[in-house]
Amino acid sequence: MSTHPILTARIDLPFLFISKNYCDYNVKEGWYWGLTSSPDAGAESLGGEVKRIANRLNGQTNNVMSINPHPPFLLRAANGLGRLLPRASLDPDTLIDRACSKTGLSDFGPDGPFREALGVLCDSLETEANLTPVGRLLVRQMVQEGLENQLQVQEWYRRYPEIADQRVDNQLIIIGMPRTGTTILHELMALDPANRCPLTWEVAHPFPPPETATYDSDPRIRETARELKLSHYIMPGVENLHRMGEQLPQECVAITAWMFTSMQYNTVLRLPHYTEWLMNKADHAAMYRFHRRVLRYLQWRCPAQRWVTKTPAHLWSLEALLAEYPDAMLVQTHRDPLKIVSSLTSMLPTLRAAYAGDIDLPELAREWSDNCADALNASVASRRAGAIKSGQVIDIQFKNFMDGPAAEVERIYQHFDLDFTEEFARAIQIYIDNNPADKHGGHKHHFSDTGLDIASERDKVRDYQDYFGVISEVQTLKE
Repeated sequence: MSTHPILTARIDLPFLFISKNYCDYNVKEGWYWGLTSSPDAGAESLGGEVKRIANRLNGQTNNVMSINPHPPFLLRAANGLGRLLPRASLDPDTLIDRACSKTGLSDFGPDGPFREALGVLCDSLETEANLTPVGRLLVRQMVQEGLENQLQVQEWYRRYPEIADQRVDNQLIIIGMPRTGTTILHELMALDPANRCPLTWEVAHPFPPPETATYDSDPRIRETARELKLSHYIMPGVENLHRMGEQLPQECVAITAWMFTSMQYNTVLRLPHYTEWLMNKADHAAMYRFHRRVLRYLQWRCPAQRWVTKTPAHLWSLEALLAEYPDAMLVQTHRDPLKIVSSLTSMLPTLRAAYAGDIDLPELAREWSDNCADALNASVASRRAGAIKSGQVIDIQFKNFMDGPAAEVERIYQHFDLDFTEEFARAIQIYIDNNPADKHGGHKHHFSDTGLDIASERDKVRDYQDYFGVISEVQTLKE
């Protein structure tokens, strides 16, 4: 599923990043990368943009920007050619018919094909996403492959009904927001032989199901590695923003994207209507039922003592999550929400540039400021309402985790009475030594880039910070 999108129009969203190098700048040296309103803008526009950049670097943030990142030549050429061709259809019925025709199957399973979710998503893609020709082709293929995966999952269950007997018990679920250390925590958890994390390669290429005997040598691993290598070539610098690897853990949003109820879509695309539906109206119960079906399928021939999964999206649907997985062990990571918003505002344009044209940076910052506040305040409400039992969740502060990741992992194990072995402890230390935080150059960002007011933003999340004791990292615009 994750072949490079520009070449074959197949897609796996975590692989689609446009390097921040393409929208970086250096005023002193006069470097300029695609910050004008069009790639053909002339010297006058360039001079004005450089002046605005200089003002921003000097702390003057009144002039906000709409970023048009300058993507690689191959992507620009493909978009140019795409404007000469008929637009790829995003009609739900057409996509369903195409998926059935391609697979030769017609049964989407007990909850599929998730028509309401598909309809809301496609409508938002058509009217709000500002898709480029290539972006339109990519999202069409993504949606169609979600439908195909639903068909394939149901077919495996039909042929092998014993898959439904697989148990998914005592799942350990990481529910922190993006940029709070969840990725490295997930990677550390994967080092314990008792844990089973869904890996990038098996989520990207799930059929046939993975098997224990070939789990570390399956040819799909090499296929995914080639796809990642090509993505890094087309999009240099992606490793500065988000770790990717064929045998690294993958997020649940890559699975829930198959049924079109996933924050993966509104992370890499501007989809206000879909976002509102996703947070307030979506059938999360059906989403989690399908999520369990996928975990059962993946573990059928490659069993696990316990799953360790993660996604920030759970914060918007904690009650539905616990209704499906009542024995889940939850790990909530915490960090200053203003720092989260700052990091996302810096990172997300590089994702969205693979799909869309101009990106309104202040709008993006406001969007994710609201999203973060909604999710974090919802987690407070769930705690106060008693929806999560105290012994069922542990809270991890970002600073403590970054200062001593091994100690925090051990604390998680102690809280849930899990066996923290010496072998696991050694594996964690080796991993930390081999993967320093600045291994790929790090990700630098400043709150001033958001265009938001610190005091107003702090008020939105004050209750969350007070409840969980989250320290404020952002005091000034330059932090």
